Order: sequence, then structure tokens, then C-alpha cells
Amino acid sequence: MIIKKYKQGKSPSLLLFFAGWGMDERPFQAYLPKDRDCWICYDYRSLAFDYSAVMEYSEVQVVAWSMGVWAASYILRDNPFPVSESIAINGTPYPVDDEKGIAERIFQGTLDGLNEQTLQKFRRRMCGTAEALNRFLAQIPQRSIEDLREELRLIGERSKQPLPSTFRWDKAYIGKSDKIFLPANQQKAWEGTATVLNLIDSEHYPEEWFKGMKNGK
Repeated sequence: MIIKKYKQGKSPSLLLFFAGWGMDERPFQAYLPKDRDCWICYDYRSLAFDYSAVMEYSEVQVVAWSMGVWAASYILRDNPFPVSESIAINGTPYPVDDEKGIAERIFQGTLDGLNEQTLQKFRRRMCGTAEALNRFLAQIPQRSIEDLREELRLIGERSKQPLPSTFRWDKAYIGKSDKIFLPANQQKAWEGTATVLNLIDSEHYPEEWFKGMKNGK
């Protein structure tokens, strides 16, 4: 895993953000709040994480989007630091699951057919409109197809060996127009938990929600 760290002096507060599959820091830099330190985590080919580096903060807010929800659930399952708030957006702890995540057939088809053309189609479905896609492409992640294929393959492998997680999500935001993690599957994933569900008018890539993150909403 890669972590990009943005420091705001000697901030006691940290926003720990887990991005989705295929990302780097670029699509999210403009949305980072300026009143605290921010870390952007991505590239889940490795799930190694240095807990000790977080211990200097007195307040840690965890925000995860898409596959980042699964990654955070896995990585932070026994985290030793206090979390002030945890928010999941358009993702679940179950990356490949016919009822609670992405259907296995869809996931495997994406992996098997991944190339520049199919990646572009995926991003269009992720963003929802040509206009939103163009805004995303203006800050497009700089990663190779080989990187993305390997990351997706390892996510699929790890999903077959789930580990119990004690990490608790306080809130989950579910995009009504999400075409990647279907809204019904997201709602199913949070059934029986204490997580508070919030339906929002959003595609899978929640531009407006990210804009609010910058303002501390």
C-alpha cells in the first residue's frame, strides 16, 4: 500500500482516507481539508500499515470509498488507536460478493478483460456522465494497466479468505445511482450492524460528497 501524507504544521487531528481500486492521490488532492493532516491510502497490492505512525494524533477520522471500505476494514481490524469517526462511502467490507459487494461474475469479467478501453468504460460508469468523467480525467491516476490488474487480482484472492474484523463503521453513504457497488447490495451489507445509513444522490464517484469533505462536512 502507498500512503501520501499531507502535513498541516503540528496538527493533532488526522483524516485517514482510503481510496478505491486503481487510484492514487491525484483525484482527491483538491478535496482535502486544510485544518488537519491528511493521509491518502491506495494501491492494495500490499496491506502493510504502520500503526505507530498514527499514534501521535489525538483524533483520527477514517473515511473510505469504494474498495477502500474493504481495505480499511481489513487493515484496521485490530487498530490500537482511537477513531473519532468512521465513514464508508459507496463500498462495503465485502469486495466480491453476489449479495453484499460486487458480483463475482462482474468482478472476474472486469479482471479478465482489463485493458485501456475497458478501463475507460469502467471510469465512465463510475462517474456517470461525460462531464463528470472529464473532470475525473483532468486529475487521472498515473498508474499502469499492469498495476491495476495485479491489484484487482490480489483483492479477489483475499476476498476468498475473509478475516473477522472488529472495525466499526459509524456511517455509510450509499449513492442511489451507483453502478459499481449496487445500492441494494450496499444496504444488504450493513444489515444487522450499528452503522447509520444515508442515501445520497450520487454515482459511484461521489464528487459532491468529496467537495463537502474539504469543508469538514
